[in-house]
Amino acid sequence: MEAPPVTMMPVTGGTINMMEYLLQGSVLDQSLESLLHRLRGLCDNMEPETFLDHEMVFLLKGQQASPFVLRARRSMDKNGMPWHLRYLGQPEIGDKNRHALVRNCVDIATSDNLTDFLVEMGFRMDHEFVAKGHVFRKGIMKIVVYKIFRILMPGNTESIEPLSLSYLVELNVVAPAGQDIVSDDMRNFAEQLKPLVHLEKIDPKRLM
Repeated sequence: MEAPPVTMMPVTGGTINMMEYLLQGSVLDQSLESLLHRLRGLCDNMEPETFLDHEMVFLLKGQQASPFVLRARRSMDKNGMPWHLRYLGQPEIGDKNRHALVRNCVDIATSDNLTDFLVEMGFRMDHEFVAKGHVFRKGIMKIVVYKIFRILMPGNTESIEPLSLSYLVELNVVAPAGQDIVSDDMRNFAEQLKPLVHLEKIDPKRLM
């Protein structure tokens, strides 16, 4: 599963250890409208945001077993939006009392030369994709429904094709460390989306 769009609230304050609480699932294309209708009824009384983003994933290989990964994302449909740089830590999946996957999260807005800066720092681009979808909000919870598109010609975001016949669905909250009670609210909200979509605490290592 990939990261949510650049509409993510950036981390501020510098010294606050922010964590992302995450549940994930998917729906087939033919079930999309039913899910969107359900979300409009359950979420805050406002029209959902739409997004069309281009994301590039950069790796920095060192002596450690696994490379250091950073994600650079920009909006393709909203002029003047900054690039976003995102770091996601390793999931803390050992605590079975948590109903959501928990990982460290840093998300900051940057200048337009972000990708050049990363290359100068020694990073190399591993892959890129386009994400298109909808963002709903319920209090501090954010629900993102989006489709991933493969870029057929490197660097050409006009030449794309769907990666699958389904949409990814992510329910997440970004909060200071120690706010594990939010996972209870997430579980309760996820129950209201069944059987349209089953949102789960997914270990990314199972997908590798």
